[in-house]
Amino acid sequence: MTAPTAPVANVPAAFTAVVVAAFAARPGERFSLVLSGGPTAQACYEHLAAGTGPGTGTRAGAAPTVDWKLVDVYMGDERMVPADDPDANQRLVQRTLLSRVGPVGSFTPMSTAGPAEQCAAEYHATIERLLAGPGIDLIHLGVGPDGHTASLFPGLPELDAGPDQLVAATLDPNGRNPHPRLTLTLPAIDAARCAVFTVSGDSKRAAMDQLRQGADLPAARVSAVQVIWLVDGAAFGPAP
Repeated sequence: MTAPTAPVANVPAAFTAVVVAAFAARPGERFSLVLSGGPTAQACYEHLAAGTGPGTGTRAGAAPTVDWKLVDVYMGDERMVPADDPDANQRLVQRTLLSRVGPVGSFTPMSTAGPAEQCAAEYHATIERLLAGPGIDLIHLGVGPDGHTASLFPGLPELDAGPDQLVAATLDPNGRNPHPRLTLTLPAIDAARCAVFTVSGDSKRAAMDQLRQGADLPAARVSAVQVIWLVDGAAFGPAP
């Protein structure tokens, strides 16, 4: 892990800048983007939609935008709830980003219509094809107060998953996070060209303090080709 060394003033704006830069630097024609859920992700996607959606980037001197028709969107984790459930990450992504930027190249959510292990196996095949082909250009991650990322919680055996398990069905063994989950495992996350953490709020201070001190939390295990931390002042500050 490359620990953050300073907070950023505006996490959603910084996230948009990272996505735009990564899209511009993509090695192929298309851009593979893996997204997440949660309040910070919602703020980031709303800002990204406002900054890269229809009509942006056309004025003289405007920053370059993302051509969403070239973007293939995937999910990094999901709750085992119906797709239209308020707790569904895919619903958040659809509502805050995809519905606002116009047609995207493709969107491949995690199916939750079946046993969790079967749904995990199906998405494993999807991610396996992605990694064997164009790869993941950028994966967006968060950090929970317990240091989890995606749906990889402290104490899970899936933290030691190998490349034969790119997607796992998980359940928080500590009972802090509701719903059974589906999640990319570390071999899939670490295959990304860029992993971007966005962290906001003083509820994350203790976890960020532990991460900077080298604690073996799930988020600390991410070692993608490039890891970027975007942490606001409330989360970055010293733990109380």
